[in-house]
Amino acid sequence: LKIFPKPTALVNAAPPYGHVVCSEKWRTSSLLRGLKAGLKILFENELAVADFLLPNKVCLLYVSEGDMVAGNGFRRKLVRYRNASSSFQQLVLAERTRLSEQYFSALQKFVVLDLGLSLLPVGGQTEASQLITQIVHGEGRENPFRRRTSCRLLDSITLAMVQQIPGVGKVRAVTLMQNFPSIQEISNASPAELEPLVGQASAQQIHSFFHAHLTPGN
Repeated sequence: LKIFPKPTALVNAAPPYGHVVCSEKWRTSSLLRGLKAGLKILFENELAVADFLLPNKVCLLYVSEGDMVAGNGFRRKLVRYRNASSSFQQLVLAERTRLSEQYFSALQKFVVLDLGLSLLPVGGQTEASQLITQIVHGEGRENPFRRRTSCRLLDSITLAMVQQIPGVGKVRAVTLMQNFPSIQEISNASPAELEPLVGQASAQQIHSFFHAHLTPGN
């Protein structure tokens, strides 16, 4: 792991390929230690609410198990993150553990349905560091003259999220995404719109899943 001082100009621009810009608070974390060989880490005190900036114009905000267990205070940070003026694609990483499991569905509903952001569950900082490394190294294998957007990454994240809906496997998830490109559109679809794609029973399950999460108090 190589640590380099970071020019201030990188705060509002994507870091170079092979680099990650990290908030200073992560300097001594196990997440940072877990980032694999070859990544250059640039520290920044003024990332606003984002925790990491990646070379493919993706920024990440990390919600820990402790954040969820402590209460809803982190939601204000999520709202500020969503409202931040940024040219980066905003993603949220959240720890889904035995302790945080009971809070996760409410967080998922808030992040995905209320804020319109993409949420990716991770088992902890080690898994998060592996994900960040995978994203950065994945960019490095691309033709540098044909830089991809984050669309394929986001498609894979959305696919994983759709598969978490009861009654939806990979085949049905792909079918749903071909007809409803976002989680919001799936959640707004009526059972009658869903039924031709996934069948009556699954259509009702999908509709009930979202409406159960949207009832007052959940």
